[in-house]
Amino acid sequence: MSAAQVRWGAWQDTDGGWRFALWAPAATSVDLLLEDQVLPMQGSDDGWFALTAPGAPGMRYRYRIDGGDAVPDPASRQQPDGLFGPSALVADDFDWQHPDRSGRPWHEAVIYEVHVGAAGGSFNAVRDQLPKVADLGFTAIELMPVATFPGERNWGYDGVLQYAPSPAYGTPDELKALVDAAHGLGMMVLLDVVYNHFGPDGNPLPALAPAFFRSDLCTPWGNAVDFRRPEVQCYFIDNAVMWMRDYRFDGVRLDAVHAIHPLAFLNLLRDRVRAALPGREVLLVLENENNQSALLASGFTAQWNDDFHNALHVLLTGEHEGYYGDYADDPSGRLRRVLAEGFAWQGETTGSGRARGEPSAGIPPQQFVVFCQNHDQTGNRAQGERLLQLVGPRRTALAMALTALTPMIPMFFMGEPWGARSPFLYFTDHRTPLDEQVREGRRAEFAHFSSFKDEHRRALIPDPNAPTTAALSRAPWPTEDDPDAAAWLTWFRDLLAVRAAWLGPAASAQSLGADVLAPGVLRAGWQLPGAQWWIAFNASDATVPVTLPAGREVFRLGPPAREDGLAPDSLYAVVVAAA
Repeated sequence: MSAAQVRWGAWQDTDGGWRFALWAPAATSVDLLLEDQVLPMQGSDDGWFALTAPGAPGMRYRYRIDGGDAVPDPASRQQPDGLFGPSALVADDFDWQHPDRSGRPWHEAVIYEVHVGAAGGSFNAVRDQLPKVADLGFTAIELMPVATFPGERNWGYDGVLQYAPSPAYGTPDELKALVDAAHGLGMMVLLDVVYNHFGPDGNPLPALAPAFFRSDLCTPWGNAVDFRRPEVQCYFIDNAVMWMRDYRFDGVRLDAVHAIHPLAFLNLLRDRVRAALPGREVLLVLENENNQSALLASGFTAQWNDDFHNALHVLLTGEHEGYYGDYADDPSGRLRRVLAEGFAWQGETTGSGRARGEPSAGIPPQQFVVFCQNHDQTGNRAQGERLLQLVGPRRTALAMALTALTPMIPMFFMGEPWGARSPFLYFTDHRTPLDEQVREGRRAEFAHFSSFKDEHRRALIPDPNAPTTAALSRAPWPTEDDPDAAAWLTWFRDLLAVRAAWLGPAASAQSLGADVLAPGVLRAGWQLPGAQWWIAFNASDATVPVTLPAGREVFRLGPPAREDGLAPDSLYAVVVAAA
């Protein structure tokens, strides 16, 4: 089978039969176990095994390698009985209610990040919440990874079978119904995908295809995926195409691409995915610790901007351990650079001793996704505290307002719009002995933090594998009789309405610069089509003189600006119309 013919998995052919293909270069023979049939597959010199056979949607199948144990399809489209059960055939016959939706422009994106299990427990439950999400002013929803993982509860970054939505959340058709409903409400839908590693349990690929991984390069998760091989490239590229073609996601957020080597694979993925989906706006968003702005300039849609969060978090909390140490010397100056130029680190050597980033001043603001909370920054804390627990409601509102009112793309985490106080903890559902290894590994991660040097303190860090840890992390939509949540929702809806009115129509924005007026007090401006947009905020404990160009004040958090300046925990935004 040539590289041009490579396609992983099982799919229905045009003549009604089902084609099965598996790359297993370590195998001598492969049998397809289709229901009660044993069907030998035809091998080729390049390690592919293929077969066409009669089938029907819902039929279960596995592969048996060299007469040994049967394994699921690494490109299974459905795992009805979980990771360790058989795969199932899936037809592409969903009845789309909004088939002609053409999408909406990226610059209008206001993103709501959701963990399906913690938000409601299922695809159907999240779908039922969508009208309330849209009513708040969100124009996009981003799902944390849904690929099949071990057990019933997981963040999703331990995904193993990348093509199959986790049965813990529902069926493929129920996920399609969620996407369809979001489109009907005018929202775009993004999916977080993990291509840099597989979960630590249940992955059949190391035995089927050792060449899928590199022995000369390790990542924090083990041997690196070998993205130099065409079979590996096609596994992930076809996966991205599947989510956007068969499920009609508007795009994907690519997790931790700094762990993908060689980097050229990303350009290949970008080109092939867009070629496979002509006429569509394909959204490709990066998470990239290396701040490589060249990727943004070469056609990727945007990048999560951790610099915004980290500088703002240090400014508000004073925390300085871990990765916050790179921002602790001058959080106001780091945040100023983010507002004016995109990244805080653009090639300089950080306090941790490594050069990080590339110049980003020429990258449009809309190519940076900013947030004051997300799953990582909350869940990677030992106790999963939200910002509200750390700095209180006034400074949390200040952080949310700043996030919403820059021309960058704002993202808010599940529960944030109503001031949720539930933690978001790291949770898993691993088998023995992996459960013990993950528990002790999690606690060891925090041994160098001053708060957890004591062994007894570390023992209080929640066990990721305990069902209660996942239960504590749930953030269902609040009930109508919760007055505190209702007040937060009203304020948040008004905040997003300001963004929609003034920044939503702005297809382009250009920085006019930013200034630190005092520690914790900043002013920043942007040129929009036909107007200027200026914001000033004060995260200090003192009233500080602040001047902005004369214009129309369209948003204010805190008391009106006085002659002696802007009060603590205040923010206001001004529009200056073109002369």
